Amino acid sequence: MRSITGLVAVVAAATLYLYLLSTHLPAVSRPPLDHADKDSEVQDADKDSEVQDADKDSEVQDADKDSEVKELKFPSDLDELRELAETLKFYKREHHEYVLLLFCSAYLYKQSFAVPGSSFLNLLAGALFGPWEGLVLACLLTTTGSTFCYLLSAAFGKNHVTRLFPDKVAMLQRKVKENKSSLFFFLLFLRFFPMTPNWFLNVTSPILNIPLSLFFVTVLIGLIPYNFICVRTGSMLSEISSMDDIFSWGTLAQLLAIACVALLPGALIRRYSQAHLQLDGLDSDGSQRTDAKGLERKTQ
Repeated sequence: MRSITGLVAVVAAATLYLYLLSTHLPAVSRPPLDHADKDSEVQDADKDSEVQDADKDSEVQDADKDSEVKELKFPSDLDELRELAETLKFYKREHHEYVLLLFCSAYLYKQSFAVPGSSFLNLLAGALFGPWEGLVLACLLTTTGSTFCYLLSAAFGKNHVTRLFPDKVAMLQRKVKENKSSLFFFLLFLRFFPMTPNWFLNVTSPILNIPLSLFFVTVLIGLIPYNFICVRTGSMLSEISSMDDIFSWGTLAQLLAIACVALLPGALIRRYSQAHLQLDGLDSDGSQRTDAKGLERKTQ
């Protein structure tokens, strides 16, 4: 009971912090919504008279001060993602540090408490910070958030996870024991090919007695291809303005590079795993599976 109370207290404190951070955005010179329309109106006024232009500029600035910002929330589809990206891009021009803090806080919140939807935040990272800065951020935040999830599970959730998923935990314990001599590559394989969901691997790692340092490194390396795909896609989505841009040579070359980055490390790890790792019994959903070879081995 004490572990549940402690976990609820941590979640409540983190939720309150994120809520206050997202609802107390700093003031900007112009509102993030419809700013292009107001800019065009001012430019049209410039053609008529310099005096009228100055008057309209002052009216726009006064209206900006009174404008309210639309409430920020986690995106659940691409339309909401685009809208959020445009809003935060506008704020980022004048308040880069605040937007960075808000993004990092939201990302860590999702990862730490195993909230679905981190792929949207990876796309947002690419749209906001570009492909390389976004990739570094996504990798560091994924690893840090997963480490927080590991620590929370170690402090509050060991008994509950074992009680809720006894078969899956027992199966993973057996696989970790069988691959103890190549544990680094086994964990790396599970990150490249998530037969066990990443969130479940995060919360069960303390139960499996996986060292925190090994957990940290395998998450950092193992999720680079996935993070790269999402971040680079988000960066491309923010640059594409028409269907013609999708079929340009530059875009196609970028897509080819993304595919190579995603496939090459996975192919190498899979080749290694076939020769050195014991993977019989792992299914795509992380449940136990007994194939013909496993049944034959078991009967012997």
